[in-house]
Amino acid sequence: MKVNRYADASAFLEATESWLATAEVENNVILGIARSIADGSRTLKEAPYFAAVVDAGQIACCAVRTPPHVVLVTGGPSLGLAALAGDAFDALGQLPGVTGPCQASADFAQAWLALAGGRAAVSMRQRLYKIERVDADWPPIPGRLREATSDDRSLAVKWSAAFSREAIPNRTSEAADTVDRHLKSGTLYLWDNGLPVTMCASPAVGSHTGARINLVYTPPELRRRGYATAAVWSLTRKLLDGGRQHCCIYADLANPISNSIYQRIGYRPVGDFEEYEFAKPHST
Repeated sequence: MKVNRYADASAFLEATESWLATAEVENNVILGIARSIADGSRTLKEAPYFAAVVDAGQIACCAVRTPPHVVLVTGGPSLGLAALAGDAFDALGQLPGVTGPCQASADFAQAWLALAGGRAAVSMRQRLYKIERVDADWPPIPGRLREATSDDRSLAVKWSAAFSREAIPNRTSEAADTVDRHLKSGTLYLWDNGLPVTMCASPAVGSHTGARINLVYTPPELRRRGYATAAVWSLTRKLLDGGRQHCCIYADLANPISNSIYQRIGYRPVGDFEEYEFAKPHST
């Protein structure tokens, strides 16, 4: 097995995009990040890391990192994930963690610890869901889905930061950059019931085949009124009616409410993902 490291997102996509697209749903985040960097819609303050393992002339697995975040890995053979861990150790020296399909992230984490020392703990478990059509009408919830505008920016940044604190507290929040990127691409939405009550987004996944929904957030005082369900249902239908062949969404397995909501809409499980946080032995 050989690890190829790529200087930029365009070179990475040229080498790996067709392979990644064979499992587009599972690889949607890596595809979306690479494509957004390649087309200039996402700018980074530090150099990213792109790598792929090639075995007998075929891609076996891939890894992407945009500092200061964890490294993202695809599924692949254990030896391939170990090779990626070795290359990432040589290239980066240190990492805050890894996320990917359960076995892949575990294989990478084990190989990383053998090189870097320290310890690893699972910090998040997520389930990836997919839907291809929305069959049933949803009971009416007051309000409507609308695209967010620049007038909504301040509120959206506040809600994006709150979402990060709740959903991914171990990651660095990039609320303003995230909102600005969505506003520029027209992919940020609000459920508006006289005033905005819920937010959601649909970032690019690297192709025109599928779509992903994320950044689903309702402030605590407005929860349990059906707003998030209505927003996700409406955005899912909008995307599918607009020509997307499928939509996908991640749910934290520690949050039974979101998992239940997505399944009631018609989303079905694709697979589980785990994030490991790395720490040195003396860390607390």
